[in-house]
Amino acid sequence: MSIGIPEREAPLRRPEWLKVRLPQSGTFAQTRAIVAGNHLHTVCESARCPNIGECWSAGTATFMILGDVCTRSCGFCAVKTGRPTELDLAEPTRVAEAVARMDLVHVVITSVNRDELADGGASVWAATIDAVRVRCPGTRVEVLTPDFKGELDVVDIVLAARPDIFAHNVETVPSLHALVRPQARYDRSLRVLEHSASRGFVTKSSLMLGLGEPLDEVRATLVDLRAAGVDVLTLGQYLQPTREHLPVRRFVHPDEFEALRHDAIALGFRHVESGPLVRSSYHAERTSAELPEVAPLRPGRGDGTARAAGASAATETATDQVGEIGGFFV
Repeated sequence: MSIGIPEREAPLRRPEWLKVRLPQSGTFAQTRAIVAGNHLHTVCESARCPNIGECWSAGTATFMILGDVCTRSCGFCAVKTGRPTELDLAEPTRVAEAVARMDLVHVVITSVNRDELADGGASVWAATIDAVRVRCPGTRVEVLTPDFKGELDVVDIVLAARPDIFAHNVETVPSLHALVRPQARYDRSLRVLEHSASRGFVTKSSLMLGLGEPLDEVRATLVDLRAAGVDVLTLGQYLQPTREHLPVRRFVHPDEFEALRHDAIALGFRHVESGPLVRSSYHAERTSAELPEVAPLRPGRGDGTARAAGASAATETATDQVGEIGGFFV
């Protein structure tokens, strides 16, 4: 997938605050083996997320269902674009088994777009949520869905499975949508979010910064999201996955992220994660624990504190490297 980036345009040098330590813990290796053994995809790996060690050790993982080929060609996304050739109806059971083996406190499920399917894959979404509920009744389930082409009756198939948190990302400001998400529409994404919120679901969305968006338009987008009923917001730095993807126009300083966090809280968002390395599922288990509508952990489940401590220890013993972060914003 090419979007015509000029060859002469050299990438910006990454600042110090985007350097991360990559994990080398036993827990990390065990988690990777479980994912591979169940023939599953995770955005944690596909997008080469810098937070993978922290999240997996803290009891959170983001599984990507419906395959690893997307029918859309977003300018920021590292996931493969093309024509999917199969639909794996056994995938929900394998996801549930992996969640059980990893003993996850909180699982995030996302997917590629499957626009060639009549229901956009919503039936597989519902089956996956149901399978996790049956196999792991003590695990919170957060879903990060496509827009399903704005077909709200299809969105309702996912909502009928009763996820604990419903997320859909607008990704960027309205003026950049045609460039960043050419097959999506800003108003359609807002409509999906508003529909979820109107049904009483904890609703979440995310924005990438650094693509050239004006700050006043970022703030206006936050107003739109809150007006749509979005409860939880994440803001993070966009990073270019390859030279074939959209370039980074600027690196947003951590102080700016903190200022936007305060702006968002003042608008009424109930939880905000904002920082250069933040992705949509970052600290997802902590977010859900703070929201009373989200189902509490069932008896026998921990709160992830021990896993979080293990993640911190793994990070401290790892080697300093710059994480190769994909653009896919999760």
